[in-house]
Amino acid sequence: MRQTVDLNADMGESFGPWKMGDDAALLKVISSANIACGFHAGDAETMAATMALAQQNGVGIGAHPGFPDLQGFGRRNMDMSAKALRAMVSYQLGAAQAMARLAGGQVRHLKLHGALANMASVDEAMARACYEGALGVDPDIIIMVLAATDQQKAVQGLGCRWAAEIFADRAYNDDATLVDRRLPGAVIHDPQEAGARMVAMVQAGAILTQSGARIPTPIDTICLHGDTPTAVQIAASVRGALEASGIGIAPFTGRR
Repeated sequence: MRQTVDLNADMGESFGPWKMGDDAALLKVISSANIACGFHAGDAETMAATMALAQQNGVGIGAHPGFPDLQGFGRRNMDMSAKALRAMVSYQLGAAQAMARLAGGQVRHLKLHGALANMASVDEAMARACYEGALGVDPDIIIMVLAATDQQKAVQGLGCRWAAEIFADRAYNDDATLVDRRLPGAVIHDPQEAGARMVAMVQAGAILTQSGARIPTPIDTICLHGDTPTAVQIAASVRGALEASGIGIAPFTGRR
């Protein structure tokens, strides 16, 4: 049976007259879209338009909740109780579901954004609270997690459907977390490099870290960031490199 992997991208991050990323171009390359829910980026009109475009392109729709931090793009840490985290994620998923229905589609997965995701990747209790908020709204939703982190431990403990994600354009620490964006080499801008490293990781069934370490993990989906200057080129390079290596592109189905 041919090996396949999903390609996902964060999008719907424009706000009012300010445009972020080339969502229309990315939607022709990816198989799953993580759409901002208005807290860290996006607004109602942007959500509706992005979901309609995803639906037209046959791309799976996902909710992408983040901290209430428009100015910081959701990349600043916040201290919130488990109760507040559950409510915040539930609220954003509900908004995403409404907009997806408006577009004639449905939300099939959820992925945490930015600082919320980074904090949850090293805090299982925090990740669990976020995911409980989502599962309380939709028990069948697929939770996309940062592979081999506390996010994965949380979904395995909850027994829900989940998909393991790696990043095409980010370097890894030896604990499977992402290298801080402020550090040299944290973000990969070269499309050829991104394509080659994704083929290597998928074929190895492992995250290859910045230090050269190998972390075995399931790999169900690859994230292609939509807000970098070479985003579309990286997306095309990754897809082309995978297909040239005999790896097909298909939406994830979720594992338990």
